[in-house]
Amino acid sequence: MPYLGGEEAQRELRRALSNPHVQADPARYRGAVLRVIRLMAQGADVSGLFPEMVKAGAVSDVVQKKLVSFYVRAQAPRQPQLALLAVNSLRKDCAHPSPAVRGLALRTMCGLRMPGIQEYLQQPIVSGLRDKASYVRRAAVLGCAKMVKLQGDCEVDGALVNELYSLLRDQDPIVVVNCLRALEEILKKEGGVVINKPIAHHLLNRMPDLDQWGQSEVLTFLLRYRPRSEEELFDILNLLDGYLKSSSPSVVMAATKLFLVLAREYPDVQADVLVRVKGPLLSACTSESRELCFTALCHVRQILRSLPGHFSSHYKKFFCSYSEPHYIKCQKMEVLCELVNDENVQQVLEELKGYCTDVSVELAQGAIFAIANIARTYTEQCVGILTELLGLQQEHITSAVVRAFRDLAWLCPQCTDAVCQALPGCEDTIQDSEGKQALIWLLGTHGEKIPNAPYVLEDFVENVKSETFPAVKMELLTALVRLFLARPAECQDMLGRLLYYCIEEELDMAVRDRGLFYYRLLQSGLEEVKRVLCSPKSDPSLGLLGDQTKQPVNAWALEFNTLATVYGRERWALATAHQPVEPSYSCSPRADSRSRDTESLVSEGNKEVLEVHPDPLMSEGNKEVLKAHPDTGSLSLIPDVSLTAEQFEKTWLSLDMSCQLSLPWCGPVHPDTIQTALHVVHIQTIAMSKAGAQPWKAYLSAQDDSGCLFLTELLLEAADSELQVSVKQNEAKPEALQAFISALRTVLEAVAGLES
Repeated sequence: MPYLGGEEAQRELRRALSNPHVQADPARYRGAVLRVIRLMAQGADVSGLFPEMVKAGAVSDVVQKKLVSFYVRAQAPRQPQLALLAVNSLRKDCAHPSPAVRGLALRTMCGLRMPGIQEYLQQPIVSGLRDKASYVRRAAVLGCAKMVKLQGDCEVDGALVNELYSLLRDQDPIVVVNCLRALEEILKKEGGVVINKPIAHHLLNRMPDLDQWGQSEVLTFLLRYRPRSEEELFDILNLLDGYLKSSSPSVVMAATKLFLVLAREYPDVQADVLVRVKGPLLSACTSESRELCFTALCHVRQILRSLPGHFSSHYKKFFCSYSEPHYIKCQKMEVLCELVNDENVQQVLEELKGYCTDVSVELAQGAIFAIANIARTYTEQCVGILTELLGLQQEHITSAVVRAFRDLAWLCPQCTDAVCQALPGCEDTIQDSEGKQALIWLLGTHGEKIPNAPYVLEDFVENVKSETFPAVKMELLTALVRLFLARPAECQDMLGRLLYYCIEEELDMAVRDRGLFYYRLLQSGLEEVKRVLCSPKSDPSLGLLGDQTKQPVNAWALEFNTLATVYGRERWALATAHQPVEPSYSCSPRADSRSRDTESLVSEGNKEVLEVHPDPLMSEGNKEVLKAHPDTGSLSLIPDVSLTAEQFEKTWLSLDMSCQLSLPWCGPVHPDTIQTALHVVHIQTIAMSKAGAQPWKAYLSAQDDSGCLFLTELLLEAADSELQVSVKQNEAKPEALQAFISALRTVLEAVAGLES
């Protein structure tokens, strides 16, 4: 038998494909073609059979044509010259009486990755857009996007875009959805497909005809439309009402987001929608699909930011199953912490207590920290459970409990006595660095309440030479100096030995510097030591920093049903920081393709004025969208720009607006944080309002190495959750403007995420 991918195998296949007797037998001919496909799938180089395979496609057998199509699309980049032979054959198939053959030929031609193919595509695609068969029209619509992508930076054909807009009224629902996706890809540099009133109402009326995928896609595109009146708004919401009960989670989530965005000025409507979506979300949280379950849990946590306790009556739905992966269990425990109330606290704590003895160390410690989080409200019950866990004498459990005790002693001073009573005996079990640091901190800060505190610290001092963690040594120094102030007779000798070791024998410079600092501090007198070290032993107000304050729904409505909910706002901002940004770019009015393209969809006899809303985050006055250029990272800003306030004002008034966009913002503004973050990327602050000012304004300046000056105004209204950004530049450089906007937007979104 010839080698799988050897020359002998290819010669045998070539003979079989060229044999007239094989060609006369459809079954044998298809079998030979199938053997070629099998070899190609196994990684063999079968590009030498290209002419024979192209000839094998000129048959009436649709199955064989599909096999040849798969081969041709895979091998065309290796044989670009011979691929022209396939193009001629495919063009003939585009006129075949069978719609299946016509559609297959069109899909194959659009899938050929070879130079110069676009000149052969235009005529078959235009014919396919007007074909009677819906299958051919589906392939032709998607082929339009592929053809435009192959053309690169060439100008988009307005007639082609008009044709796609007209196909939004096609009878086939899949053609309608494909048109939306194709227009979005073709008009990407101009802001995507335009959704005006006729288009929006037409799509809403076609929703029942679409499948679940199509419905979720259309609902996403409808986010770009803003109703003109309250009556129209509620008419749209009434049409969308049934999709909140859809069996598809993707449709439910897309409809929910559209409700939240459209009803941004009606908080009662938003709250009602979140109540109605509770059932589908709970079903998704118990789904067998782990991905769906995790995503639903992330959205539940997002809703709880605005509606605390929204799912409290269904807390048992968030109990963990033994077969669930670790990341889902962690999400469920986070949700349980937010659902605790007087009625269910006992059941929730019993459930979390069971997780504390799980074989997974990470899950067990996560459950302990969850109990500690609940302890801020239900201190006595939680401290009792944590104390019981110490009796298990498990290293990872004891370490986590002691770390939880440290946080509780700092945030909840009322439980300090109970914590101090539970600590004796823990030192024999703890081995990790974090646990040792927590125990030493407790012994040093509250040592006067722990009878054996000096003797436990003495054991650490005697074993300091074998200690491998420098952080433990530094914590030991601080704790022993603090305890020395409260119990000097018991600590004086061991403190001297520890200081001597850290100064004379320790190799780690940080530990040695800490020892020298305390040695010199002690030389200055006890009063000075007390002034430096006797800080408060607890601060209950810091507990508020860990609690999520109630947020308005509008603060996260635009992030709902996106990856930002799964990743988190800060991490998602970092993940998308290098993606090209598409802000609006205002210039002199001109007739663009988008205004022409929508004329065909204006209802007959009703020439309405087109309202363009390319993106919910951008202002309505934007007329054009800045084109995305691949080289957006080439901007280099000068660190120091000497521009006075008078010069800024004079230059600002003399320039036209270059770009305006809006960014979501929630909570108060901290000018110092913003100014520091902007300074990192070399954006200078000319003037900035004080914290709490209404409205809040800031004026910024920056200059690149080519001399292009960027002037920026930030405006935040008191009752608005969007930060208005206006940018002017003294030279018309779209590439530099885009790069500057990308850097500015990344900084502002990161700061907004931190402050929220």
